[in-house]
Amino acid sequence: MAQTLHGILLILYIIVCVALSIVVLLQEGKQAGLTGAISGAAETYWGKNKGRSMEGGLILATRILAVLFIVISLLLNLKIFS
Repeated sequence: MAQTLHGILLILYIIVCVALSIVVLLQEGKQAGLTGAISGAAETYWGKNKGRSMEGGLILATRILAVLFIVISLLLNLKIFS
């Protein structure tokens, strides 16, 4: 029973790792930095509604996958599987 659960968690862990890598690579860089803030780029429609855009979805997906990554990592390190 414990070995089956360990195998399922391991497969889920691999899927989360690959998905997290893909989501992080799909995100845009923060190259605007200070220049974008000075020129008012953050005051545009897209800057105010970033949470509803694809970038906002990627940020949310990154947070969820990161939490899953940590939780599954901790579960895989429990001594009940050995």
